[in-house]
Amino acid sequence: MDISLLRVLLCLFAGIAVIVLLTAKYRVHAFFALIIACFLVGLGVGMPLDTVLTAIKDGFGNILKSLGLIIVLGTTLGAILEYTGSTRVMANAILNKVGKKHSDLAMSLTGLIVGLPIFCDSGYIVLSGLNKSIARSTGISIVIMSVSLATGLYAVHCLIPPHPGASAAAGIIGVDYGKLILIGTLVAIPAMLAGYMWANYAGKKIPKPIIPDEPVLADNSARPSAVKAFIPVVVPILLIALKSFFVIEPTVANKWLTILLSLGDPSIALTIGILLAFNTTRLWTKATVSNLLQEGAEKAGGILVIIGAGGAFGAVLAATKIGGHLSAALPLASMGIFFPFLITSIIKTAQGSSTVAIITAASIVLPLMGSLGLDTPTGHLLCVLAMGAGSMMISHANDAYFWVIAKFSGLEMKTMLSVYSVATVFMGLTSFAIVYILSFIL
Repeated sequence: MDISLLRVLLCLFAGIAVIVLLTAKYRVHAFFALIIACFLVGLGVGMPLDTVLTAIKDGFGNILKSLGLIIVLGTTLGAILEYTGSTRVMANAILNKVGKKHSDLAMSLTGLIVGLPIFCDSGYIVLSGLNKSIARSTGISIVIMSVSLATGLYAVHCLIPPHPGASAAAGIIGVDYGKLILIGTLVAIPAMLAGYMWANYAGKKIPKPIIPDEPVLADNSARPSAVKAFIPVVVPILLIALKSFFVIEPTVANKWLTILLSLGDPSIALTIGILLAFNTTRLWTKATVSNLLQEGAEKAGGILVIIGAGGAFGAVLAATKIGGHLSAALPLASMGIFFPFLITSIIKTAQGSSTVAIITAASIVLPLMGSLGLDTPTGHLLCVLAMGAGSMMISHANDAYFWVIAKFSGLEMKTMLSVYSVATVFMGLTSFAIVYILSFIL
């Protein structure tokens, strides 16, 4: 099938435009938007209908094969940590260490840690009450506190599995999850600090909003200790890290070490995290356990269909041979990791969802890896991190998380745009700068 570059590009832009239009303006679920884009691109370049369907099914199945368990288990772990109050315990522990004078930094660090297993919007909703209480008691502006918390959560959401965008990109491009978590954390910390510093600078220039009094919370005696709260988050990360950085051949002599390292498989590590999370409290009933497991599975279902559709879109794009066309027409070798960062930034700013942006960008970039000079394990890792940085830019009125922050903090649109949205620009640029530096080190 001989297709011109112009025709392929027109179909690609039409597919992206449909995704943006349907998800941003008409609020169509991203799954349907991505599937419609699959047919639009595939049929538009002249592929037979049965070929398009085969590509969609293969792409959908392959991505879920690698990600399904990770997303379900990660979502379930987050639901249990929320229910047991572990997230608030972690926040209070960090606050006690940092001190009230640096409460804004404490909330940013809380967002970074709590955000590892919990989605940014859920984490913000859970911690918003604590955030207001601390702002009220310390006198620090709720603008500074809210954006500090929001950017801490946002940094890990865009860069680190088991969050759906990073997980999907890792599955599509082919990146070891353990290395992505560890190196992604190193990138997320400067991004968090960039968001925190801008929040602190810009927030001081805005008059302090009045925080309404809230009722006193119920007795906290049933909440876990700080150690118990942190363990379900820390242990899986350490297990995954061990497996990623210690590769050994299974022999009789190192049988037990092999078994230990097998616990670092992300699915097994997250399962261990869930079991440890159940140990944070003993006030369990059959109904509560059943409801939490059901909640985790149901939340994951909505994410999995989007990721699956993203994999399908990538398979259709690969079938159009777009990589070969662009390789011949553009100086991609000179663009390197800047290209995945740029394309993800454009899609994110246009349609609002970091997850959809990074999944769509991964599908576009995959056939271009060789031309970009990124077709190595390290290149794959840097590419996913660059896309994660791009998926931070720019969060504004078309992003659901933007409105979660605004509604739960009581901040006006003008304040959100001038403080939070600008913070996401600095976060994205800072993250990409770190990734660029890492490209010379790794």
